[in-house]
Amino acid sequence: MYEAVHAHPDGDATAARHAATAARYGYEGVVVRTREALDPVGADAVDDRSPEAAALRDEYGIDVVDAVEIDADGATSASGAVGNYRSDRTVVCVAGGDDGLNRFAVEEPRVDVLVRPMAGSGDFNHVLAKAARDNGVHVEFDLGPLFRATGGKRVRALADLRKLREIVTYYDAPHVVSANPRSHLELRAPREIVAAAEAVGFDAEWVEEGLRAWGEIAARNRERRSEAFIEPGVRLGRYEEDG
Repeated sequence: MYEAVHAHPDGDATAARHAATAARYGYEGVVVRTREALDPVGADAVDDRSPEAAALRDEYGIDVVDAVEIDADGATSASGAVGNYRSDRTVVCVAGGDDGLNRFAVEEPRVDVLVRPMAGSGDFNHVLAKAARDNGVHVEFDLGPLFRATGGKRVRALADLRKLREIVTYYDAPHVVSANPRSHLELRAPREIVAAAEAVGFDAEWVEEGLRAWGEIAARNRERRSEAFIEPGVRLGRYEEDG
């Protein structure tokens, strides 16, 4: 399972500290959402990973995924940013929070994950769920408030998550799960996330599926970036003839 983290300068801990802590907690990988935290994938990439991410993998024995979380003012600026980062980041996320950004993200196949769709004035309905399903855009379930919010803020966040789950599961849209940590001190072990989510009514297997999905997205995108990839199911290479 994977967790998606905010590293310095966006968060309060370095990518290395997140990786070390996540490895100790039993994660297979971390997705680093902060674009400045890791060097991008380039000509000197190792195994379709950025050199810095590959070095952290070797040091801590955990997959480190170079990602970007695009937090834009509107769909036009978000579209430009997606175009800029799609070629050199393994995972591209777009922060939602209003109806225009939510709609843009789920209708854009170049986007991997719509994060925090219920933040701010944002809402999520059946039209967006079907678009996310059709375009393969994962919808994030941010469980951070479950661990860090209190009182009415926590109650509202849980109500939003339950509403979101109902829509996403009904229309079979893909999803990811995260506690959205900004520090290694906010990281929670997979079993803690599953247990806490289960305590407020979420299915354990569904939560685990959402934690695994981050790694599946990274693996898919690394394959697509390889020279042998042409399109899903079609690759360059030798083949054996029948006979």
